[in-house]
Amino acid sequence: MMQAMKLFQSLRKLEEELEEAASMGSHETRKVLRNIGWVSAGITVLALSVVVGRELRQRYKFNHRTPYDAYAHAGDQGHDECGVGI
Repeated sequence: MMQAMKLFQSLRKLEEELEEAASMGSHETRKVLRNIGWVSAGITVLALSVVVGRELRQRYKFNHRTPYDAYAHAGDQGHDECGVGI
């Protein structure tokens, strides 16, 4: 009977220690998960801003083109001809 009581008391102490460790661990886990969430949100905002910024720049460049932009490669001295090689 005494051994059963001692075993029960030691199991109760062990249970209390485990609950205490789990509560401390959950607090630390919550901090880590919160930080991971903030970093993930920041990266998402960064990616969206890059995409939106690129789209806005393309629209700006398209709306501010000049008539000479149609002839941008008219004076190039490249070898783009396809001749018969005679």
